[in-house]
Amino acid sequence: MTEGKKFNIVIAGGGSTYTPGIVKMMLEHQDSFPLSSITLYDNDGERQAVLGEALAIVMREDAPNVAFSYTTDPGEAFTNKDFCMAHIRVGKYGMRKLDERIPLKYGVLGQETCGPGGIAYGMRSITGMLEIIDYMERYSPECWMLNYSNPAAIVAEACRVLRPTSRVINICDMPVGTRRRMAYIVGKDYDDLDVRYFGLNHFGWWTSVKDVRTGEDYMPRLLEYVGENGYLTQKAIDTQHMDASWIATHKKAADLLKLDPQFLPNTYLKYYLYPDYVVEHSDPDHTRADEVIEGREKEVFGAAREIVRKGTATGGEFTVDNHASFIVSLARAIAYNTHEIMLCIVENNGAIANFDDDAMVEVPCVVGMNGPEAMCQGKIPTFERGMMQEQVAVEKLVVEAYTEGSYLKLWQALTLSKTVPSAGVAKLILDDLIEANKAYWPELK
Repeated sequence: MTEGKKFNIVIAGGGSTYTPGIVKMMLEHQDSFPLSSITLYDNDGERQAVLGEALAIVMREDAPNVAFSYTTDPGEAFTNKDFCMAHIRVGKYGMRKLDERIPLKYGVLGQETCGPGGIAYGMRSITGMLEIIDYMERYSPECWMLNYSNPAAIVAEACRVLRPTSRVINICDMPVGTRRRMAYIVGKDYDDLDVRYFGLNHFGWWTSVKDVRTGEDYMPRLLEYVGENGYLTQKAIDTQHMDASWIATHKKAADLLKLDPQFLPNTYLKYYLYPDYVVEHSDPDHTRADEVIEGREKEVFGAAREIVRKGTATGGEFTVDNHASFIVSLARAIAYNTHEIMLCIVENNGAIANFDDDAMVEVPCVVGMNGPEAMCQGKIPTFERGMMQEQVAVEKLVVEAYTEGSYLKLWQALTLSKTVPSAGVAKLILDDLIEANKAYWPELK
């Protein structure tokens, strides 16, 4: 892609609550990533239209030279596009509620990306992601997909197996949010930190945090701080992870550090290392899905309707999602071959020396015109490697269950998950999930 080019973007999942913030964020970065057009695509036209109508007003007022449209037609959405930014949620929040509540019936944690809920969501997401990839390749073969749809680990493994040559980069915003907290703790900006990290998506550890210019080692300060406070900060670092459940999650990092004191943990490890604690502090009648519906969902769609009612967005109803600026950074790295270092989910192929080559790992990558190239992280210790091997096997079994229509392999995946206590409990959960997901999963035999 050449200098002076303006880019055509399609956002797959145009009805997502994150779409307005991402659009506003892209508009703020036009000096470094100029836009020709933004198109929203969603298979739920009614939901997308609420945001689309409001964003049309935003675009008219803030960026009249950037073409804007929203559609449910794949040909219209994906033709002549440079980048597809994908954040789909197959089954929407209604299915997320079931993902969270069904396991809790059996004393197992209910969570969007971890354990049985993540497996259920993954089985739905694979179909949706393959559909979008196929649209992209049919209408814009040179387009890159930047996918941050959950559960990213299962989606990435499915892409590796089922679309191995596709231009898909799987990424996650959680390490970005935690890195912002680290920067605040040591009194620096996000870009001041040079970090090293290894793991799987929502399942990893920071091994090094240094000043990008001076080389000062911030790990001792961060380990001491997190050991006492978790990742809780006095200032709200981002708006996305500030609900009550997230505050508790950031705090729990202190306990994660006690078990594994040499590295800084990803907050999601609490679901694997303290699943009993999570269940004990869960309300089966009011899960994270309810929290999102009553909070972010209500706020974003309420703001959209208010913009449409007034016919103007000058009241600041939609806020800029600076937390998602990593998406533009990734697109810019590809477009301009900047070789920026970013965390991406890629096939291992030696990046972690003592781990399976075909595992989809999350590690620092140098990103340029050819996509991400993983940086070598060396060998990892036995504890972390053992946990990762178990979780990778779960993710591979889920994808095998999907492709083969295998009840047995999905049962094995649930049984192997560190969050599930026995094969018997796994079978009870699986049978309930199959019933709940009849409209979404392939038939299992």
